[in-house]
Amino acid sequence: MSRRISAIKADLKSKTTKEGWALPRPTSSFADPGVWTNIDCDVTPLDRRTWSAWTMFGYWFSDALNAQSWMAPASIIAIGLTWREAVVCIIFGSLVCTVPLVLNGMVGARLHIPFPVAMRASFGWYFSRFAVVTRAITALFWHAIQTYTGSTAMTQMIRAIWPSYLDIPNHIPESVGITTQGMVSHLIFWTIQFPILLIPPHKLKWFFVAKSVLVVTTSIAVVITMTSKAGGTGDIWNLPYGVDGSARSWLILSSLSSITGGWATMATNIPDFTRYLKTDKGVYYQVLFLPAIQLMLGLFGIICCSASKVVYGKYIWDPLEIASHWDGPSGRAGAFFVGLCWVVAQIGTNLSANVISCANDICCLFPKYVNIKRGVVFATITAAWIMQPWKIIHSAQSLLAFMAGLGIFLAPIAALLSADFWVVHKHKYDVPGLYRAHGRYRYNKYGTNWRAAIAVLVSVVPNLPGMAASVNPSIAGKIGDADKLYFMFYFWGYTSAFVVYVALNYFWPAPETHISATIYDDGDIISAEERADSDVAEDKKGLEVETSPV
Repeated sequence: MSRRISAIKADLKSKTTKEGWALPRPTSSFADPGVWTNIDCDVTPLDRRTWSAWTMFGYWFSDALNAQSWMAPASIIAIGLTWREAVVCIIFGSLVCTVPLVLNGMVGARLHIPFPVAMRASFGWYFSRFAVVTRAITALFWHAIQTYTGSTAMTQMIRAIWPSYLDIPNHIPESVGITTQGMVSHLIFWTIQFPILLIPPHKLKWFFVAKSVLVVTTSIAVVITMTSKAGGTGDIWNLPYGVDGSARSWLILSSLSSITGGWATMATNIPDFTRYLKTDKGVYYQVLFLPAIQLMLGLFGIICCSASKVVYGKYIWDPLEIASHWDGPSGRAGAFFVGLCWVVAQIGTNLSANVISCANDICCLFPKYVNIKRGVVFATITAAWIMQPWKIIHSAQSLLAFMAGLGIFLAPIAALLSADFWVVHKHKYDVPGLYRAHGRYRYNKYGTNWRAAIAVLVSVVPNLPGMAASVNPSIAGKIGDADKLYFMFYFWGYTSAFVVYVALNYFWPAPETHISATIYDDGDIISAEERADSDVAEDKKGLEVETSPV
């Protein structure tokens, strides 16, 4: 015991200096001497490749089953379209998103490297940090929003047991944007979520499965309950169109693009999770997983919203608000399980889409001092408390529009990762070279691939006026038809960046980055170049044998 206490004291004393926070450097690292890395940035070891296709199925259930997916049809119907257009947008918007999900997911599944490392092949050693920082900022904002949503679910759980919980007097000024009761719920939810976020990603597969069972079961129960109370599914199926003509067509395109853009973050950094797969077969199933899950939860939302009009006299899209109307012993029991369902759902979404991704980004930016666990601690404290998500939720709608607009920056990042791996380098990477500051993927003394920079500009700049108009509607009339391009921001952003990057590499290639076969390890007996020379020699030998006289 005394030795343990002494060790703790020594560790605490070491943390008073900067070097005391330095992580042990693994001997298996590919990094140059003097360039730090850690096990969470390195190639995923064999003992951590534990995921299967079923794990990916559970993963997508964990990610897609959240309150926002339930309410996804709301925004589509609210702008004047019908449930039919909502279904079409959900299906095709999700299918479009599966293209980069599969293409980029293969990078992680085949090379077992995280997203920040993979981006060095196309962006260059230093310019790749632009992609990493953009993704990290997006993850922080969404982690904050998802955490606050989880807090409202926690409120339903607590008030179901103690109804007087809603009567807690408020002692927080209105300018803060949250009440005392809301702050208590936020603290309780975050306290429960925090230790779960610290679980290593390769050990999370059973959590994803458990969440899937709980959320699907509870969601079906809510649908049955609401249709039973309403004596049917309601009248939302017969709502007329609110818009007609070309305006309707543009709204459909805008809604479809919004569904796709909602998954822009995952389409970008999916290698952070597919790196844990045993084989790459699980990547292809995403084409079925995401659209099916999105459609199922969207239909649940439509049915319950329609029934709520009959039961409560108004359309209610939020499942937690529906549960808040349930009183009495049986009603409160139902509200408790609905709250539990979405508490688990929000934690799972934070795990799969936000906090681990942000932690990966941070630990690759500062590998000497940050691993995934430390990155998680930094991300969840920053998002849940420093960023004050209650202000994000309750502030002007323009802030949320700006958050959605971040998809215009994520689209070219996802496109360049896809284009570089599949078309430019034909899935042949020098994996150790990705970890070396002066390796083959540095491109120039600035560590920047100018081809990637041009592709990003071509993708992003035309979308900026439309994004500005969505944040500040007062300037919409000053930008002409530029907002029309923004209605399809992800399609333009992804496609234009992909085509421009491939074209620039075709006419002005970077020959030093091209190899004839993937190099996985410095310990390979035959390098890619040597293997190519060996193949040529074998071909010549075979030709000599065929042409030699008998």
